[in-house]
Amino acid sequence: MNISTIQADLQQLVTAGKVTSHEELKNHVFTRMGGQADILAAPATYDELQKIVTYAQQQGIALTVLGNGSNVIIRDGGVRGIVLQTSDLADMGIRGSLLYAQCGAKIIDVSRYALTQELTGLEFACGIPGTVGGALYMNAGAYGGEIKDVLDSALAVNKAGQIVTLQGDELQWGYRKSVFASGEYIILEARFSLTAGDPAAIKASMDELTFLRESKQPLEYPSCGSVFKRPPGRYAGQLIQESGLQGTRIGGAEVSRKHAGFIVNADHATASDYIGLIHHVRAAVKDKFGIELETEVEIIGEE
Repeated sequence: MNISTIQADLQQLVTAGKVTSHEELKNHVFTRMGGQADILAAPATYDELQKIVTYAQQQGIALTVLGNGSNVIIRDGGVRGIVLQTSDLADMGIRGSLLYAQCGAKIIDVSRYALTQELTGLEFACGIPGTVGGALYMNAGAYGGEIKDVLDSALAVNKAGQIVTLQGDELQWGYRKSVFASGEYIILEARFSLTAGDPAAIKASMDELTFLRESKQPLEYPSCGSVFKRPPGRYAGQLIQESGLQGTRIGGAEVSRKHAGFIVNADHATASDYIGLIHHVRAAVKDKFGIELETEVEIIGEE
């Protein structure tokens, strides 16, 4: 099936959302690099998302989910099939005793919304740039908190296009991973269990964490955030720094001089530059310390 046919079919299914072809994905990710998507589909409702999933399954078309692209590297050859972008699904609110947020909502915005509702528990997320879906996918965390600590349950679509609710042991939490990394589900919504708190104290905590993030991270450059997972008992950034790698470049990609755990797009880097530098850093740290760094960032697409 050719791209024009897929686009025409999806435009019949996705009427409130958007469907485009040959979309430049560098315009949709934080690193500002990467190739094209054959098809980019951005549903505006759960029903449209279900229809996209069902269509892809029936037609045997590859389906890749993309939030706001804060923790992903897209290779220069782009992504074949359909890229499902969730950024238009960004509603949030209070339902019973739980705070709910749709998959495309930014987790920063959800933490700020919790503050307006005088609810505590999501302060750690006030500096995480990804979406709710991405946060659940990788059990995002910072400053001692993780998504698993506050998540009650999640609404998701399975490969057959059916909506299911997952909770408890079904979520298979781990360090920077969850059941969603299996590819069996696409996240629709998170339900957070938070507790009543003092808004002044909540805001003070968020202000402090925001200051720490802005003072320590190279936010002035495009990047995918922290590239590597924390090895047991150590910090990836410290190992990279002690390996003398800060400022090391391949093409336009550079190990940040401000925070060694970040690789930044310093000067029109390609994905090949970025990925090449990741391999160089891993090899150097392995050679010096005997520690194999594991990437936290998702790398997708074709060379």
